[in-house]
Amino acid sequence: MDIRSIGRINALPRERRRQVYLSLIPLDVLLRFGIDPQSLARSDDASLFQVVTAPSSVELYLRHEPQAQDPLLYLQLADTTTNQFEVVLFVVNDPHARRFDTDRLPDGTRTYFGTEGRNVAEEIKAMEAGLAPGQVRRGLRLTRDLVPILETFVDALHHDAFYVQPLAYHNAILFERLGFAYAMGLGRMEWIHNEFAPGGLLYKRLDGSTPFRTPGAHKTVRGRSWAIHDGIMDVPYTGIKMYKRVGVHAGVITFPGAVW
Repeated sequence: MDIRSIGRINALPRERRRQVYLSLIPLDVLLRFGIDPQSLARSDDASLFQVVTAPSSVELYLRHEPQAQDPLLYLQLADTTTNQFEVVLFVVNDPHARRFDTDRLPDGTRTYFGTEGRNVAEEIKAMEAGLAPGQVRRGLRLTRDLVPILETFVDALHHDAFYVQPLAYHNAILFERLGFAYAMGLGRMEWIHNEFAPGGLLYKRLDGSTPFRTPGAHKTVRGRSWAIHDGIMDVPYTGIKMYKRVGVHAGVITFPGAVW
């Protein structure tokens, strides 16, 4: 079978499909948490790797314990309507780090990364602890390792690039550093940088009116990201789409000299 898509992989026999998706898991994270690279299980044989398929997409979950609340690594991959390859979402969590319930309201309702409600009290705690918008725990610094793995994966599918849609400003800056370019939204990112410069519209709005809009927040990626998450632009952070060409670093920089 000529495999060129997620849909084709999903049509493979179950064990073969599992092995293909297993290639996306960084070996270092398995060794770090004592997970057998072949069985993806601990000594009690409980499976820690879950593959959930749909006709043209897949969700991958890797946990350090079978009943862990949050996965170590979550990946959602999909074929697009134009036969491109897209990383819809990926999340990395340090399971031993403190958890902040930014993903749920006090009554348990999910916030969907703050798009359908915000647990502001938890967001403040997360921000003060050094986290960025959307994080419930500190990460494992795996993104830099994961990108070349994804490049190898899409190259094997006979693609020369893959796409991502950053959920927040800090995600886009991180992807820039890893060699991504913009398919959509470069102008928006440049506008954000210009307006956070002294005298700019967003700079002037860093007036301390909320904990996320403190004067000086424009100096860091994380500070800007929290202010944007707080609605400082008056419009949601959407319409940004980026891509990574296999083996190519685009060299795009929209926040020169950025400090995290």
